[in-house]
Amino acid sequence: MNPQQEVRSLLEAFQKGYILRDLNQLDAFMGLFTSDVEVIGTNGVKPGVDEWYTNRNSARELVRGDWEAWGDLRLDVDSASIRVHDNVGWIAASATVTQKIGAENYASFLKFIREFLDTSTLSPEQKLHFILRGGTNTVFELRRGEIFVWPLRFTAVVVRAADGWKFAQVNFSFPTIYFPDVRLTDQVRS
Repeated sequence: MNPQQEVRSLLEAFQKGYILRDLNQLDAFMGLFTSDVEVIGTNGVKPGVDEWYTNRNSARELVRGDWEAWGDLRLDVDSASIRVHDNVGWIAASATVTQKIGAENYASFLKFIREFLDTSTLSPEQKLHFILRGGTNTVFELRRGEIFVWPLRFTAVVVRAADGWKFAQVNFSFPTIYFPDVRLTDQVRS
């Protein structure tokens, strides 16, 4: 098998894990990653914060959460761009995440607001803006139907180890055409 095919096999094993979501196989699945892997989830903003994991043990947290509660991740493995140079390779693949979110999300959002009001350190005006944006998004999206299909970008760096190819870095990202969801307001430059 040539190196590109070996990397594609690694990607297929990754996809299989996300399809089966067998928590009993989580530790075996994590063997697809180097010990110092960096995994950046869609909510990753800074290394070590939120969904930006800097080693296999912490990345396990993201995978477990994905398998328990995230939607159905489907990578376009067949058309993935795979490049290999010596013992390093990189992957770029389109993907989708599909999830059914029903009217119970209204109650979930209201529960979230109660907790947010009690725990947030934002100013009252910022809290209100956050609640209005989230409420408007909730109503708008749920009116469009219960099946949510989000396009996703999956990129990765892989390295050849003694026991085969491993993920050294993985990044999940959502494309956006509007303002990004996260904005750093304390770093405004003039």
